[in-house]
Amino acid sequence: MNTTQYLAEIIKELYRSVSLISDDEAEKLANGILVSNKVFVAGAGRSGFMAKSFAMRMMHAGIDAYVIGETVTSNFEKDDILIIGSGSGETKSLVSIAEKAKSIGGTIVAVTIFPESTIGKLADITIKLPGSPKDQFKGDYTTIQPMGSLFEQTLLVFYDAVILRYMEKKGLDTDKMYGRHANLE
Repeated sequence: MNTTQYLAEIIKELYRSVSLISDDEAEKLANGILVSNKVFVAGAGRSGFMAKSFAMRMMHAGIDAYVIGETVTSNFEKDDILIIGSGSGETKSLVSIAEKAKSIGGTIVAVTIFPESTIGKLADITIKLPGSPKDQFKGDYTTIQPMGSLFEQTLLVFYDAVILRYMEKKGLDTDKMYGRHANLE
């Protein structure tokens, strides 16, 4: 296959993924963001990059959003929501973060391949995304892509869809959001 054929296959995999995501679970996340005081995101590796892009879009939407581990991250409180993107749901650093958030009393959301994972069990809201973990022998979803690529791509697009749903609920449009885009560049 050439590069564009691989691209077409990746897009097919992403398209198939959509039908495997629960709209009810996704709606709980959008509503959780609406009622939260502050929103925190966490993820490791590429999932962490997806979380950072989600936090950026939330900031553009006027949401008080933070990335766990950044120097400017606010304190997590009981009226806040923590969204953890983790394919395995077992990443030790993320499990520790979820346990700490649980002890504080905020809402925890797990976006994962494995809802029955440690983070999934700690979560108040669990959204199952299709994909294959890094060790593809442990998953039940086949993909041509290496490691967790399909999960990570689905995570990014899912987060963008959550932003669109939030925008709809708040009556926001691109023009209103653009006003919050960085302008010092």
